[in-house]
Amino acid sequence: MNGAESLVRTLVKGGVDVCFANPGTSEMHFVAALDRVPGMRCVLGLFEDVVMGAADGYFRMTGTPASTLLHLGPGLANGLANLHNAKKAHSGVVNIVGQHAGYHIGYNPPLACDIEGLARPMSSWVRTSQDARSVATDGAGAIAAAKSFPAQIATLILPADTAWNEAAGIAELEPSPQRPSHSPQAIETAARILCNDGKRTLLLMTGSALTEQGLVLAERVAGKTGCTVMGPTFRPRMARGRGRFSIERIPYVIEQALSVLQRFRHIVLVEADDPVAFFAYPNKPSLLKPAGCNVHRMTAWGENSIVALEALASMLHASAKDVNQQKLEELVKPSGPLNHTTIAQAIAYALPENAIVVDESVSTGRGFFSPTAAAAPHDWLQNMGGSIGFSTPVSIGAAIACPNRKVFCMVGDGSAMYTIQSLWTQAREGLDVVTIVFANRMYQILRGEFDGVGAGEPGQRALDMLKIDRPTLDFVGLARGMGVPGRAVRTAEEFNGALAEAKAEPGPMLIEVQM
Repeated sequence: MNGAESLVRTLVKGGVDVCFANPGTSEMHFVAALDRVPGMRCVLGLFEDVVMGAADGYFRMTGTPASTLLHLGPGLANGLANLHNAKKAHSGVVNIVGQHAGYHIGYNPPLACDIEGLARPMSSWVRTSQDARSVATDGAGAIAAAKSFPAQIATLILPADTAWNEAAGIAELEPSPQRPSHSPQAIETAARILCNDGKRTLLLMTGSALTEQGLVLAERVAGKTGCTVMGPTFRPRMARGRGRFSIERIPYVIEQALSVLQRFRHIVLVEADDPVAFFAYPNKPSLLKPAGCNVHRMTAWGENSIVALEALASMLHASAKDVNQQKLEELVKPSGPLNHTTIAQAIAYALPENAIVVDESVSTGRGFFSPTAAAAPHDWLQNMGGSIGFSTPVSIGAAIACPNRKVFCMVGDGSAMYTIQSLWTQAREGLDVVTIVFANRMYQILRGEFDGVGAGEPGQRALDMLKIDRPTLDFVGLARGMGVPGRAVRTAEEFNGALAEAKAEPGPMLIEVQM
């Protein structure tokens, strides 16, 4: 058994049985080991940022890390944008990055670089295997790091000679870690604040608290105390839809966020962080909480927020009888021109039971939350790191993690072009993903940001940096070229029809919403 095979067998033994890959010469012994080791599903991506995003989406839907396989430092560098997003989402990933054979590096070949230096900013655990006999043990360490609480990005660098030389065998795995519980004192503090000043208290939740169970408990607490429950602007995953407690998110636009938060005197954090602006703007605050507002942490990321919320509800004597019935927008099948309202209505009407929505709609989708609250029960995934090109790769990982669930990917045309190669992997794997591209022919978000930072009135050169035209992108043609059927829509009726078709047919499909 060589080092590569010992590593693959250790990964499979450790439950890391999906590998998203874009390999090169140095990784060929790992690729060969895939033929000899049963149990590892390997998915090819045509760009490393697709590979990284897919691993992020897989973890979000399973809570189990996948592995990636990348070619040397430049391959890792090509995937750092979506690895950044995965880190911000606290996703667990095991990266396997090839390296030149140890004796070859000294000759400074063209692809030689400091892979550890590239990996460290996005990885909590980094190691280079020193010899073939240590590869499996190093792999076990990477698995343990990725499965920790909170989950981590683990990057194992595999020199080519450690992959092809004789190994010691499969490594023993560390026992699965236990999720940290919570601080009883933090629960007591939160309960006291909610009892004394509930109507001026915000319960700000993310992470595991936004599962269906966490939302049930938060709804009882809100009904009992009168507090407001919200999520941050972006969340890794959230249960939504009919029968689930619908909460709003802190608005992206600073002025709107300040207005929403100004009435609170206390913020209780459940895995969330202090609300801050996404960017700095001249003469606008970075912190969004009002002056004099006290922030109290109830749980940190990785702690057991469900048990903590159960303890809080018990301390407050909050139960199902305290829940106030929510009034949600009715589902409407829209007609007429396409605009933000009719687009949201069409999506809400079309979502099937148990769908997964991956949202990178950026400017178009800011108003989608309220209209989709009454849709069929679904999960909603968002970009935590802000690096665009997130949604189409994450949709790959989500679809592979949950093959019996329909995935709806919502993406702006500018973001879609960063990782458009995702469509090829969707087609090759036959993934049940509907990609909805909002084609407004410009980086609409940047047009708003140009005004937001006070840069003045854009001239022609500035506008040329914000528009996506000359030539106009043909997303239906791009999809067809990668094996995905597509359809362009210009009215609500056409959009309804395309969504119905996509909902009825398994496999990938692209809908270009021409706005």
